[in-house]
Formats: sequence, structure tokens, C-alpha cells
Amino acid sequence: MRDLQRRLGAAGYAPVGAEAGSFCASTVDAVSRFQEARGLNVDGICDEQTWLAVIEAGYRLGDRTLLLKAPQLRGDDVEDLQRALNHVGFDCGRPNGILGPGTISALTDFQKNCGLPADGICGRKTVKMLDVLRRQSGSGPGVASVREHESVRTPTSLESLRIVVGQFGGLSSVGRSVARSLRQNGATVMSTDEYEAGAQAAAANRFGATIYIGFEASPNVCCDISYFSVPAFFSVGGRSLAAHVVQQFESALPMTPTLRGMRLPVLRETQMPAVLCSMGPVREVVDATSLITRAVVVAARHWGDGPLPMPNV
Repeated sequence: MRDLQRRLGAAGYAPVGAEAGSFCASTVDAVSRFQEARGLNVDGICDEQTWLAVIEAGYRLGDRTLLLKAPQLRGDDVEDLQRALNHVGFDCGRPNGILGPGTISALTDFQKNCGLPADGICGRKTVKMLDVLRRQSGSGPGVASVREHESVRTPTSLESLRIVVGQFGGLSSVGRSVARSLRQNGATVMSTDEYEAGAQAAAANRFGATIYIGFEASPNVCCDISYFSVPAFFSVGGRSLAAHVVQQFESALPMTPTLRGMRLPVLRETQMPAVLCSMGPVREVVDATSLITRAVVVAARHWGDGPLPMPNV
């Protein structure tokens, strides 16, 4: 508990007046504030997902040597490296804080262009050079944002989409219905009900999905439609897809949908535009399966027709 409180404090979310080593009300408040800032579900509970995020938040670029490992390194230092590379024109994909082959490839290209040893290892000299060039590069969205914007510029038909439909328990009937209807409307669809978000994301990436649509049961009365977003980046295709889903749910469901930019694991680790629909209570959601199914099919079709961000959303 002391370690949690210390790490929260280092990340800027110190429990005010907390008793050391006690999971008191101020610690719960600090955890909740941290979760909200990090794009996680806010419940004040330090579960595994939150604890890992707290650890990742403790890394600053230059604190450790970054190189490709198994399992892959994760942390705010990796995300800062990715933002810096994208900013100076070396596309390493979305800044998700996961040090994968794409980031190493961009890092190696950067080192070659700067006359540094092109070893794909981010040490002090590489960090220093990145800092210098980043300060000289002005402002802008970065190459990853431009690339994603371009990748979804061209409209396409529903029949051309490769869609992964995932569910995390409790809403299997909804997931099956949506997948079946999308297939009947011509899309190429893969279903997955892997328990781990990382496993679902990996399956979607291997499938070469155009979009990912996930369903997650919530004990609360809610209809949260989330897409990947961090402070300096958001998935333009994911936000557009989520906005289409929200628009269709507003006209079809009794519950009010909410559009949310989040850093949830399945959104963070998928490489394509992705949305996660967190809905509850389960019984009411299951009763609305047919309405949800029709709304998702229409949203997917409209997204294909115009995958760029919807105005005024």
C-alpha cells in the first residue's frame, strides 16, 4: 500500500492526508483521479489494470534504456519516445506506450538519419538528439495522426470491411447477433470471446481487421462507447466509428450513449479503428439485442461510407 501511495504521488496524484499504508478514503480518491486522467474505468479500485498503469506512469524518457524485449516494454517513457519520433517525421504508429517492432524500426531510421549508431536502442544520446530536434520542429499533429487520417480517407462498402466482434462475458448473445447480422450484410467477420483484452487485440491484428467492435457488460446503468485516446493523440478512425455508433444508439435505445476517449487495453493494443461498448445492466442490454444489432450494422455501413470524423460530435 505504501508503494501504491508513493507511486501515485510521483505521478502527481498524491493521496492528501492519507495514512501511510492504509487504503483510506483519500487513497481511493487519488486512485479515482488517476484512473480518470489515464482513460481507465473510474471505480477507485486498484485492480491489476490500474496497478500496471501506475507503474507505467512512473517512467520518464531517459530513465531506462529502451530496446525490444519479450515481453515488450511499456510505460510513459515509451509513449513519449513514440510521440517524439512521430513529431519529427518517423512513423512508429499510434503512441500507445508499447515498445514493439514498429517503434524500433522508426527509432532505427531516426538514428541513421542523425548519424547515431543505428542499433534500435534508445539511450541517452538518442534521447538528447530527439529533444533537440523536437524543440526545433514546431507544432503539429505528428506523422502517425496524418497517416491514420489518410488511411481512412477513402470510403468503402460494408461488404469490403473485415470486422472483428469481441465480447468480454455477459453479452455473448449480443456479440453473436451482431456478428451474424454483419456477415449477412456482406462483411467478413471474425468473432472472439477471449477473456484477456490483449488476446482479443492480437487476434484482431492477425486477422488484419478494418475495424474492431467490442462489447463489455457493466454492472452500472450505462452505455459508454469508447475509442482510443491519449493526451497528445486520438484514433481519428476510432472516434468516427464510435460517433456513428453513438448516433445510431441515440435513435434506437432507451439508454443514453456517451462518447468517450479512453486508454483501455483493447483500444490501446488494436492497430485498427476500434470501439468498445460498455453497457449495463445486462438484462436490459440483452433484451435490446435486436435494436443494438441493427444500430451497429447501420453504424458500420455509415462509417464505411464516410470514415472521417463526423462533424459536431
